[in-house]
Amino acid sequence: MLTTIGVLLIIIGILSIILRAIFTTNKFLGLFTKARSIQLILLGIVFSFITGMFFYADAGTAYAVQYLSGGDKMITTQGIKLKYWGRVIPLSYEISIKDIIVDSKDELPRDGQGIYNRQAQKWEFSDAIKAEISTSVIVGVNINDEEIFLNMADRNKSEGKLIFGRVLPNIDAAIKNTCKLMDAQDYISGQASDFDRYFRDQLENGMYQVEQYYEDQSSTEIVGDTTTVRQITIGKSNKQKKFRIKRDADGNIIRDNSNTLKQYGLKIYQAQVTGIDWEESFDERLDLQKNEVAQTQLEKQQAEREYYRAKKEVAKGESEKAKERARLEKVQIQQTIAAETEAKVAEFNLIKEKKQYEVEQYKAKSKKIAADAQYYENAKLVSAGLTPQEKAEWQYKTAVGVAQQLKDLKLPATYIESGKSGNNGNLLESLIGAELAKKMIEKKN
Repeated sequence: MLTTIGVLLIIIGILSIILRAIFTTNKFLGLFTKARSIQLILLGIVFSFITGMFFYADAGTAYAVQYLSGGDKMITTQGIKLKYWGRVIPLSYEISIKDIIVDSKDELPRDGQGIYNRQAQKWEFSDAIKAEISTSVIVGVNINDEEIFLNMADRNKSEGKLIFGRVLPNIDAAIKNTCKLMDAQDYISGQASDFDRYFRDQLENGMYQVEQYYEDQSSTEIVGDTTTVRQITIGKSNKQKKFRIKRDADGNIIRDNSNTLKQYGLKIYQAQVTGIDWEESFDERLDLQKNEVAQTQLEKQQAEREYYRAKKEVAKGESEKAKERARLEKVQIQQTIAAETEAKVAEFNLIKEKKQYEVEQYKAKSKKIAADAQYYENAKLVSAGLTPQEKAEWQYKTAVGVAQQLKDLKLPATYIESGKSGNNGNLLESLIGAELAKKMIEKKN
């Protein structure tokens, strides 16, 4: 800017001197005296000197300064710097490049230092479906190696040439190769992340070499629900032309390194697809697919609902069976326990009776043994005879018993005595015997 102003001032000063010499009577030229014209020329020289001698380095920008003497230097700090009328090539640390999908009414954002925008192009996928692809790429220059930076600046001369001549062609090649490697249907079916990965890998490490091959393809349809899945073939199989990444014998990717960004010391900070605008025919097919998928999902949900409803009924029946089985088992257990209890009670009673029987046997045996012992003792006593003392005691007890019986005996108040005497004793004995017999008969009755 100052250089332009300085050149203008020098031209104005020189023209004023020349015109004033030609048109001496012009009042307007009279304002430019010789001294003022010389001042303008000197001021222009000063401005030109300043702009040729110095420049201002902005933040976030690296500069390659090429001196008139033939040397060059990299400057990465901001502020006023010396260039000694050399050439300055500014390059932003990070350069944003975007392919933007725009409608007919929209306009592209303006470019700026480190910002480049262009309209997205249409690219063809492997299945011949076309789409506009918008991308966002951020490229960084290498400011850690001065030699690489200066070599890149010397070969490209300006940031614009670097972007339009080097970076954008690589971006286009990466998009083209990546579109070859997959179908549009594959992209919307979950391979969008693979697209971004292939795209960035090629920008960083070089373009893939791709090869063409044919893949046998048969149209199949999946029929069934969550419990049964079958595949049926519709129509005849055909061969589809596809592309794949070429690899060497060891399985390594073969790349085309003839024109890569690595040789310029550029680094990819970001490379991704930000949007895709499919062609109208594919959009219509996608809408149909969405409707079919929605209908299929609805039918699948209905089938699953019926399936789980049947499972619920079966489970309910099993639950009722289990409940009834538990009830019957409970009754069976109760009856079994009752029967076992009765059996045990009977067994205990039998044992009790058996024990009682054994006790009675033992009692009978004890009585018999005691009786036998008494009988034996009495027999022994009889056979052995009583001692005088025992005989006296026995006679005493007998006499007492007889006296007691005679005391309680009631004889007739009168009786007839026979004419014979000497038989009174027999008569008394007869009466006593009769009374005792009478009592014994009464006891039995």
